[in-house]
Amino acid sequence: MSEAFTLAGEARLQQEIKKSRFLAQAAPVDDAEAALAFIARVGARDATHNCWAWRIGTNYRFNDDGEPGGSAGRPILAAIEGQGLDRVVVVITRWFGGVKLGVGGLVRAYGGCAAECLRQAARVPIVDMAEVRVACDFGAIASLYARLPDFAATRTGERYGADGVELDLRLPRERVDALARYVQDLTRGRGAVGSR
Repeated sequence: MSEAFTLAGEARLQQEIKKSRFLAQAAPVDDAEAALAFIARVGARDATHNCWAWRIGTNYRFNDDGEPGGSAGRPILAAIEGQGLDRVVVVITRWFGGVKLGVGGLVRAYGGCAAECLRQAARVPIVDMAEVRVACDFGAIASLYARLPDFAATRTGERYGADGVELDLRLPRERVDALARYVQDLTRGRGAVGSR
């Protein structure tokens, strides 16, 4: 399976095409709500159009915002897919400059602006994350805390009981087995790693 990529952060690109100004803004997103929030945040109220598309796994949406059907949102989505990206939203804001581009010109303008913005943006691999619960005794907790960075694990919660500590962790799925082996070794078989 090939490695999937998303953006490392937000990206922007501005172009002028036949007197119209196009501003592409892209961002990494984890869900549809985050994509819609980004669209609402960066869309310019004074613009002629705020066209957008997002892809998250097998889910995607796009919007032409008043441009002729299929001339804006779909080419933006095609640019996301053409760059091999996932978990990405792109908004292209257009300020009309007085020269009509025609449907073909709009497809080239929106698709090209989105593709160039994404081409210039920094990328990071998408890491499949897992959430696990680790149970261990009090004597092992300091050593476990010290080793969490080795597993790229972050604490999301913890509970103390009479017999020890339960930690909720988030870490790359590919490192769960190594963490489980470490906990078993550290606790001499008394600790456990389970899914949450």
